Amino acid sequence: MRSDFLFTSESVSEGHPDKVSDQISDAIVDLFLSKDPHARVACETLTTTQKVVLAGEIRGEGIMDTEGNWAPGVEQEIEDTVRGVVREIGYEQDGFHWETLDFSNNLHPQSAHIAQGVDAGADKDEGAGDQGIMFGFACDETPDLMPATLDYSHKILERMAADRKSGKAAFLEPDAKSQVTLRFAGGKPAAATAIVVSTQHAKGYDEGAKEAELHNYVRGVVADVLPRELLTNETVYHINPTGSFEIGGPDGDAGLTGRKIIVDTYGGAAPHGGGAFSGKDPTKVDRSAAYVTRYLAKNVVAAGLARRCTIQIAYAIGVSQPLSLYVDTHSTGTVADEKLEEAIKAVAAEKLGGLTPRGIREGLGLNKPIYRKTAAYGHFGRKASGDDFPWEKTDLVDALKAATS
Repeated sequence: MRSDFLFTSESVSEGHPDKVSDQISDAIVDLFLSKDPHARVACETLTTTQKVVLAGEIRGEGIMDTEGNWAPGVEQEIEDTVRGVVREIGYEQDGFHWETLDFSNNLHPQSAHIAQGVDAGADKDEGAGDQGIMFGFACDETPDLMPATLDYSHKILERMAADRKSGKAAFLEPDAKSQVTLRFAGGKPAAATAIVVSTQHAKGYDEGAKEAELHNYVRGVVADVLPRELLTNETVYHINPTGSFEIGGPDGDAGLTGRKIIVDTYGGAAPHGGGAFSGKDPTKVDRSAAYVTRYLAKNVVAAGLARRCTIQIAYAIGVSQPLSLYVDTHSTGTVADEKLEEAIKAVAAEKLGGLTPRGIREGLGLNKPIYRKTAAYGHFGRKASGDDFPWEKTDLVDALKAATS
């Protein structure tokens, strides 16, 4: 591992067009799981000027039958859910307004050929919803055991959104992006060299005293979010570097579900298997296996068994057992990576019922409507509370220590 370097991660706000799409897709997942905990959902969303389009495959009791007939009232619930998400984000603009946007629902029944590979039967366990590789990661750069560059990028935008909604920063509009560059020394964050924030704003906040007010506000947020020792006189700020940002959100650029997978995960500090999360029910291992590998990696670091940990897992569609499990502690581990692999398998079998799709889903309690909250400001590094973000718990620490002692 290099110990001295610059590294950068970005985040986007809940009002970014791709994130609007992600939140709508996950709100539909939650709606269907609230009706049938075993619903199958693959919901894609397109957002553009005054338009939201849903497409994908679904199946579930009280939702839609195999012939494509909706249960009574569900179509209206879907539209109400979509408009509610857009309203909560804060879009009431001429080019994208929750109340007047054009909505199109193109969801249809799940393919029977996919269903036969995934469903459990008398002679087989539930199979993975698709083939693929998934990664989990954790490191000790922040208390959340996340890469610092991404953690701070998320928190800047989360704070700005809260201030916009409370009225403290009423000149802000929903669309925004952030980017944080840190200099690492000895493998640890030493200084912020560059901060980039581009935020949609009310008319007139691109010149004069109002522009200065916006810039000073953003600098204040950054000062609150980043540790004081990381900000120096040499930190360079780029705030709305293009000048004006009045037209934004889906009116300024089309949005699609699943286009911000690096923002969703580790900000480029770890590999990504390529599959998006939002819009998918937990039988899709793109989502559930990425969650469980984060859970396992976080517990490895929380247990003091490594300062950095990457875990890869692989599946074949219709096959329940994973094809491989790989652990890399990047030369920071206190035990051999091979020993950690065996310990993780043993602990997962004991605590989760294994690393099959069913074991992950039931062990982490994923068949619940908990996904809308994941669709902005990252799926990882969040606070586990009640049913929310169960993969962020560190309740495997003692078992991992015991298995590696």
